[in-house]
Amino acid sequence: MSYREIPFFFDVEGSALLGIATVPDSSTQLPLRLGVVIVVGGPQYRVGSHRQFVLLARALANAGVACMRFDYRGMGDSEGPVTGFAAVDADVCAAIDAFVDKVPSVERVILWGLCDGASASAFYAANDDHRVAGLVLYNPWVRTESGEAIAVLKHYYARRLLDGGFWRKLAGGGVQWRESVTGLWRRIVQTASVAKAPEVGGADTLQDLPNRFADSVARHPRPVLIVLSGNDTVAAEFKRHSTRVPALAAVVARENVSTVDFPGVDHTFSCAEWRDMGAAATIAWLRSQFAASLAPGYGNALISPEVK
Repeated sequence: MSYREIPFFFDVEGSALLGIATVPDSSTQLPLRLGVVIVVGGPQYRVGSHRQFVLLARALANAGVACMRFDYRGMGDSEGPVTGFAAVDADVCAAIDAFVDKVPSVERVILWGLCDGASASAFYAANDDHRVAGLVLYNPWVRTESGEAIAVLKHYYARRLLDGGFWRKLAGGGVQWRESVTGLWRRIVQTASVAKAPEVGGADTLQDLPNRFADSVARHPRPVLIVLSGNDTVAAEFKRHSTRVPALAAVVARENVSTVDFPGVDHTFSCAEWRDMGAAATIAWLRSQFAASLAPGYGNALISPEVK
């Protein structure tokens, strides 16, 4: 199955935002009732790191589902002020409006987000937009000062100390050991200084991200997929909070929430093998949860899209 890509602009509070719909191109394709809106993460635009979102959209379209990716206000080719991931509800809502306008057969959408795009997707879903049928959340951003310090110390530095390549490089003079030791000591001091602090802070601060994320997902009664990378401090921090923050632990245990772990995979699924694994996980979940809304044979044509 091939695809076609449709670029267009849409309005958010007087600012023109750029979106791109990637749609299966087949005369035999049944009307598409379910689509995916990709909510990008981090200070980046619709293409993503190593073209991650372009390739994901094309892989899903090749498998039979329409997708849309877009630039937030103030990012990429979109106008307007930068608002930050915690305040993009208007952007996401307008993107859904524009998507269903461009692909009229789409009745419901899945919000697919990475990192703070995952958190932004969860925050929007708490509004109970009836068109949002589910969430796919890759390495959700639930950062706190204490969580970051501990995750980096335990995940990054512990891995480095157990890595034979690191010691060989050190022996060969390829590591500036004084700077490395200084960095490690600063991280230990930082971790010790925040260890006594509460895990989360007040309700109106970013320090309370784990609880805000948990509350948002709890308000969304429809299916949720959480995907966590094994070689990623953001995912490591999420896992730690999910065992120590009661609200987040309760959400992860909910019947409508599924989780998938990818040991050894990095934050953005940066190689072709990992990218295809990530797309396949999304497809398998869509097929298990929304078979009635997908075309017959959906997911059987997953391929690695040609890089252009």
